[in-house]
Amino acid sequence: MNQASSKISRSLRALALGVLTTTGLLTMAQSQSHSAVPAPASAAAPTSALATTASKTSAPSASTSQPTLPDRASAYYHAALAHTYEQMATDYGRQDYATRAEEEFKLALDADPQSPELAAQLAELYFRTGRIREAVETAKAIVKKDPDNLDAHKVLGSIYLRSLGQQTNSPSQIAPTVQMVDLAIAEYLKIVALEPNNVENHLLLGQLYSVKHDSAKAESEFQIARSLEPESEDVVMSLARLYAQDGDLQRSADLLASVPEDQRSPQMEFALGATYEQLKQPAKAVQAYQSAAEMDPENVSITRSLAQALLADNQLDAALKQYQILQKADPQDVNTLNRICEIQRRMGKYTDALATARAALAKDPTSLEAGYNEGLLLDVLGRYDESIAAYKQMLDVTSHANGAYTQDEKANRSIFLERLAAVYHEDNKTTEAIATYQKLIDMGGDFAKRGYQGQVDTYRDAKMFDEATAVCRKAVAANPNDRDLKLLLAWQLSDTGKLDEGISIARSLLNGTSADLDVYLQISQIEARQRHWKEAEQALEKAASLATKKEDKANVLFQQGSIAEQEKHIDQAEQDFRKVLDIDPNNAITLNNLGFMLADKTSRYTDALKYIRKAVDLEPMNGAYLDSLGWVYFKLGDYEPAEEYLRQAVERTSTDPTVHDHLGDLYEKTGRIRLAASQWEISLQEFSKSAPADVDATEVAKVQKKLESARTRLAKQDSVIGGADKQP
Repeated sequence: MNQASSKISRSLRALALGVLTTTGLLTMAQSQSHSAVPAPASAAAPTSALATTASKTSAPSASTSQPTLPDRASAYYHAALAHTYEQMATDYGRQDYATRAEEEFKLALDADPQSPELAAQLAELYFRTGRIREAVETAKAIVKKDPDNLDAHKVLGSIYLRSLGQQTNSPSQIAPTVQMVDLAIAEYLKIVALEPNNVENHLLLGQLYSVKHDSAKAESEFQIARSLEPESEDVVMSLARLYAQDGDLQRSADLLASVPEDQRSPQMEFALGATYEQLKQPAKAVQAYQSAAEMDPENVSITRSLAQALLADNQLDAALKQYQILQKADPQDVNTLNRICEIQRRMGKYTDALATARAALAKDPTSLEAGYNEGLLLDVLGRYDESIAAYKQMLDVTSHANGAYTQDEKANRSIFLERLAAVYHEDNKTTEAIATYQKLIDMGGDFAKRGYQGQVDTYRDAKMFDEATAVCRKAVAANPNDRDLKLLLAWQLSDTGKLDEGISIARSLLNGTSADLDVYLQISQIEARQRHWKEAEQALEKAASLATKKEDKANVLFQQGSIAEQEKHIDQAEQDFRKVLDIDPNNAITLNNLGFMLADKTSRYTDALKYIRKAVDLEPMNGAYLDSLGWVYFKLGDYEPAEEYLRQAVERTSTDPTVHDHLGDLYEKTGRIRLAASQWEISLQEFSKSAPADVDATEVAKVQKKLESARTRLAKQDSVIGGADKQP
């Protein structure tokens, strides 16, 4: 059927439908069948006077030898009825309507057997009612008669495309079958050949090649489509998706960004933002999402993505504003509350963050993230008993009476067990911490490894070195092939006077592969703690030769800086630490060590404060970082915050002699000599119980001298007032 006849057929179909609704023929058919729906027309005689008349005028006489001409009036009448039944089948979900629609299409084809349009409509009906085989057979029959029938190929291609969609969306189907993809490609190759300037055809063929992972052919079709319609958003988006699927995210971003800003739609800006997110370029992602949000401010998905990008870019105030918009739009959304809580925590608004976490728990007591946040914030605030109770509550939430857990459930429980043990550890409840870490060990696998490491750290901080060594040996016996646990044992032995045995264990793990990097790093650290600088540097050189990844290079640079600092090469240490931060700006231990070194060894206190403040923001419960922060405030002469942070450090790391020494200095500076002397006494006691590697004789001598001086001053004061010293 040519384009003119196609237009006429559509007009006649509309006219037929209008006649049905205005002349009451549908009602007449219903009354004849005594049914609430039209009865199917008889194959022997049309039920419409219009159709009968048309049949008589178009039928040839008995005496003529010419072929029978199509009865198009009758065909369009039955087609109109078929479409009516088809629509009713869709509206009411009744199979009998679909059956009648099929019968009417067949009557239409009887009247006009050569009509590919009618055959295509019947094929489409078959497909919509789930009769795939009949749909394909009908469409193929059209193509067999007319291989270049564009409409027939489109119907058949559409059937294959929809079948692919059903396969992809089916829970039981992992991926569309290769055979179906090939069939669809074959049809669209023919369609493209017959209609080469149709953009949609090239897009569909390109997408089919993409499904088949034939990126070269997919790109070729998309580029053809782009040449036909350069400003087509669908074409650009299809190409961008293809590049992203192939892992070339930068090319995808460059393509989207090449579209002039005033021609980008919200969807395009959204795709550009998502691509920048994957490229770890949050600032650019923010810009794209903001443009999308300006064009479509009511789109919640865009607002959420913008909020996430702002958070990733550390634009906390702006991120909080967006999340508050989302929370206002949906007050029951616990995930939004969790993000608000995270922002408040990162801003140091711990009390507000705790209130938000509890608001989230009130809406969903089973929210693991909200429960984790509550325990974490209570810990940050030093409310250890409440933190312990919060973590225990979440362990109850995640528990099963039968003790059987999936791997994901084990992972969740391990997080709460580890945090609970850490709070016990901070609160100097060594027995409880060890027992909690044992539950991790009982879970086996990597959970057990973390449990062993936690027990070793707890025993070491409690100065129970024999127990720490025993745990290391037990861990290695249970996991004889685990390199990390053997390195842990090597460290522990070396730290407690068995250097040769520790180094021997570490060297036994060298195997001439890239895995040697971690071993050489550990050897370097062990030797450095023993102040064997030459051996430490030699091991570090070998580690550096194996470092290819950024994180490995950062680890080598950090160790290099640490050795330089210990050797009093401050300028070199600063250079190395800064190089680490160039690779990883949020490396908390590097931020702390650089800041403390500047505060302790130079007068660059403002720089020191910047680095240490960021380290504490990243890890607000780390006692060493809190001590550093208190110390730099002390150096700045700002004694009130200095005392606050030094007190917090003592609470969290009560066995660290340096922390007590610093607090003693603060008390002395503020005129509280008796309190200072008390802290220096504790410092010396902790030094006496420490591992040899942690004891610097020079530092011990300094503390001893300060304590003796304080005692002398106190004795003089006591003698003056007759021993009735009222000083705090």
